Amino acid sequence: MNPLETYLKELSEIRASGAGVKETSYYGPLALFLNEIGKTLKPKVKCIINLQNVGPGCPTAAFLPRSSFRNSRTPRPSQCQTQT
Repeated sequence: MNPLETYLKELSEIRASGAGVKETSYYGPLALFLNEIGKTLKPKVKCIINLQNVGPGCPTAAFLPRSSFRNSRTPRPSQCQTQT
């Protein structure tokens, strides 16, 4: 199954369960989908959902360069491109 099919299947299962919350129950599948896409980009990126508040609010997600996870220096969320 490709990443989009997997993502849509996960959304469908959450919705069909009737147990999900309108927004946040779908964050997990969204992060997995974006991480699969992020592996194909240059530079490769990783999606982190629900970052810490770094000033003007708490961003919903940030895309961090995957290379930063291989060493001890991970960028702070304020240094990352965020999507709210």
